[in-house]
This record gives sequence, structure tokens and C-alpha cells, in this order.
Amino acid sequence: MTTTTASAQPGERTVGKSSPGTARGPRRRPGRIRRIGLPYLLLLPALLLELLVHLVPMVIGIVMSFKELTQFYIRDWTTAPWTGLDNFTMSVDFDAPVGEALLHSFLVTCAFTVLSVGLCWLIGTAAAICMQDAFRGRGLLRAIFLVPYALPVYAAVITWAFMFQHDNGLVNHVLHDQLGLTDKPSFWLIGDNSFVALLVVSVWKGWPFAFLIVMAGLQNIPKELYEAAALDGAGVWQQIRRITLPSLRPVNQVLVLVLFLWTFNDFNTPFVLFGKAAPEAADLISIHIYQSSFVTWNFGAGSAMSVLLLLFLLLVTGVYLFVTSRATRTPRTPRKHEERRTADV
Repeated sequence: MTTTTASAQPGERTVGKSSPGTARGPRRRPGRIRRIGLPYLLLLPALLLELLVHLVPMVIGIVMSFKELTQFYIRDWTTAPWTGLDNFTMSVDFDAPVGEALLHSFLVTCAFTVLSVGLCWLIGTAAAICMQDAFRGRGLLRAIFLVPYALPVYAAVITWAFMFQHDNGLVNHVLHDQLGLTDKPSFWLIGDNSFVALLVVSVWKGWPFAFLIVMAGLQNIPKELYEAAALDGAGVWQQIRRITLPSLRPVNQVLVLVLFLWTFNDFNTPFVLFGKAAPEAADLISIHIYQSSFVTWNFGAGSAMSVLLLLFLLLVTGVYLFVTSRATRTPRTPRKHEERRTADV
């Protein structure tokens, strides 16, 4: 076999060829491996804390839901006898007192969540739209609007509990003594009015979060869209309907889901406002599970109710994410394009 070697001309680059036996692939740099593993190393403490704080108690709670864990087995809960699905069956038996009380609490929680989330989103969005344009004192108003969100939950709810007092509360003083809107001072922390009081406190401390998120989303909407719409003769409501709300759709999808999960699982507000025994009109499912577990000392039934609540929230979240993602990915055909297609047919 004859091998011909071409001499390199001036200005040309000589390329050396190695034999097949000595061919080597590209070497991986150690720095690249370090860069890839660094994010996982930084996330490791958070993952360990998540495992210890949430996942391990959740697994223990699921195990407890299959046991007859009453006050007689609290000292050593591992010796409690297994009951299988008896706790779940008792919880969903709506003809029995336990199931009927759980159903009532679930319906009250659903009504409370829908009203609270809707009002929080409405007030927060309206306030954010009003604060969108620059004017004197806007920064101060924004800071004032965020005060309920910055206050500790216990301090805020305790303050509202004093304001809702029957004899010397500020609410009755304003509504009855000053404005004369009621015939006599109302009981806000007991009876049917307790639902209204709980809703007011929840909306008061929840709408600033919606205001903050929507206000951040409004910063990404170009002002040229509003200027062009104004030149075309669009009014304020038409601009909000055609520009603001469609542009805020991704933000609102996340905001509504977060508000729903926070409100449905809210325990601090009713517990601080009413104590261990909430009125029947404001018996949220979080308080009901607390009473079933720590008041009647039936941790097995309370754990079963918690598992059912978890499954319900997972189902609602999955359906919500599926519907919203499908609506986002589905392209909309313009009307003019549809008219052309119809004319061609």
C-alpha cells in the first residue's frame, strides 16, 4: 500500500491524522460536572427539610388513618389495632352524625373559600389597576395597602376579635351607635354572623397578596397597547376587558390556585378568632379536623379526614391545572380567517 504525503503550501493549515487505534473522544471537563452538580447540591438542604417537615409527617398521618388511634393508645400509638378503611367509611357515611358533621363543615368551607377568593381577587385587581398610573402619593398608598399582608396573622386576627366584641367592639359602635344601621348590637363571634366576621377577616388579610401579585403582572404589559387602544377610541372599561385581563391570565391562573389552597386550608384565622370550638356557621373543615383529633382524642378519624381532604385538594388542583393549561395551549382562530374559510367552501 502506497502512502502519498502532500506537502503543506504556505498559508495552509496542516491537519494531522491519527491512527484508529489512537483515536480519543472529547474529554469531559471536571468544571462542567461541578457546574451540573452544584444546583442539586444547593437544593439538598431544602429537600431534606421538606422531607422532614412535610413528607414524613404526611406518611405517618396516612398510617394513623388506618388505625383505631384513640386516647387509650396515645402513649404508644404503634400498638393501636388496625381498622382498615373503617375510619374512612365512618367519615363519608353522611347519614351518621360524624359524616353529617363533616359534610356540613365541607360545604361551609367551600362557600367560604369561593367568596373569600373571589373578593380577594376582585379587590386586589381593582386596587392594582387604580395604582397602575403614576400620581403623587402612589408609593405611600401602596405601602398602606400592604400593611394587612405584612402584619402577623395572630396580631391581626386578635385585633379583629376585639373589634367584633358585642359590648365594647368598634364594629358595633360604628354600625349601631354612630350610623344606626342595626336595631341593636350584633353578636359577631357566635351565631350566623360568625360566618360574615370570618369572611371579613379573611378578605382583609388576603386581598393585599392579590394586589401585590397583580401589580407585578401589570408591569409587564406595554403601555403602547393602551395608547393605541385610546387612539382607536377604546374607553377605560374596554381597555381593561380587552388588554388588561387577557394579559393577566397567566398571573391570575397561579394567583387563584394559591389563594384557593391557602383559604381552604386556613386554620389560624378561625382558631384565633373563635377558639377551639367554632360556631356552626363558621365551622371550617380545618377546625373540624382539629376538634376530631385533639378535642375528642380520635386521631384515627382525624387522620382519615385529613387524608380525604388531601385527596380532594389534589383532585381539584389537577383538574384546574389541566383545564387552564389546555385553554392556554388551544389556539384561537381569528374571525376573519374563519370567514375566509367559509367563503372558500
